[in-house]
Amino acid sequence: MIRGFKAAIAVVGFLAGLAIHTVTAAERIAFPAPGGQQTVLSVHGATDLSAMEPLIRDFQVVAPNVTIEYSEYVTNDLFDEASRQCNEKQGTMDLVLSSSVDQLVKLVNDGCGTSYRSPLTLQLPSWTRWRDEIFGFTFEPAVIVFNRDLVPPEDVPRTRAELLNLLRSKPEKYDGRIGSYDIAQSGIGYLFASYDARGTAIFGRLLEAFGRADLVVRCCSSDLLTDLSTGRLAIGYNLIGSYAVGAQRRGARIGIVIPRDYTVVLSRAAFIPRSSRNTATAFRFLDYLLSERGQKKSREASFFFSFEGTLPEEVDGPLWLGTSGLLRPIPIGPELLAVQDRAKRQRLLGEWRRSIQPEGNVP
Repeated sequence: MIRGFKAAIAVVGFLAGLAIHTVTAAERIAFPAPGGQQTVLSVHGATDLSAMEPLIRDFQVVAPNVTIEYSEYVTNDLFDEASRQCNEKQGTMDLVLSSSVDQLVKLVNDGCGTSYRSPLTLQLPSWTRWRDEIFGFTFEPAVIVFNRDLVPPEDVPRTRAELLNLLRSKPEKYDGRIGSYDIAQSGIGYLFASYDARGTAIFGRLLEAFGRADLVVRCCSSDLLTDLSTGRLAIGYNLIGSYAVGAQRRGARIGIVIPRDYTVVLSRAAFIPRSSRNTATAFRFLDYLLSERGQKKSREASFFFSFEGTLPEEVDGPLWLGTSGLLRPIPIGPELLAVQDRAKRQRLLGEWRRSIQPEGNVP
């Protein structure tokens, strides 16, 4: 059975600054215009504030008269709110950002987006844009993360088969110490699981092994990385690589592995809702994210990976991921509508529940 917790783990000392703070959908963080406000841009994202803040502040260097209000959500909550505002044909969202690109494709397909074309959008790789309405601006692999103090070098799994064998051979050491997203709560967790399900014959056996090992599930990257950093978990599966690198750079005793069998890569995406009240500034911020300046800031301070496939030095993997042959990019386009298909979703969630057998609600 999956182990639930009634209280969050308290983190003291430097680890208090390590955990990525997750705000509720109702919270809004304002970044006042440094040069005096002329306009306000309302950005809503399923992207951690610690990753977005460097980009927002750098954008305000070139657009000093723009106040930015940033609202942070978990992926499913953002999707629900964006759907509601689209259906009501009014709302507060000028720009929407999410790692759950399948959810954004569904919104755009439902007529919720605004078309935009610029020299920068046209330069994007074909797999990162669709219909001039949704645009990927990051390159982020799904990785295996481990606690360096709990997992010896000989136990570090570098493929899914190695992880499966580890759980089978050392249950006394790793039962209850493996974590991943709760795919019923996390849009990105569900997206990664859906690509695993169709990408490898080992997926079913891995789910069964997770069930036997008392898999710990969480809604969010921040919770999983906190558990890994404090030693509550030994290994995390299918985590977003950029968040793991950020945690390590803040002092977490974690290692990061690019899976050697295959590596799922997503491009965190943005779209501008049809009900946006400030499309001109939204277009300007989007172009900043895609620009050489924005991509440089993203590599240095926010998402750490690049479209060229070079890896941060903290990551255990091929030096040039882009030419490694390991990549399975998640293309932004109509095929992601199948991921959102209700019947397929229920089948995958049913398989997940039968294998993992969750115990009540997980915080």
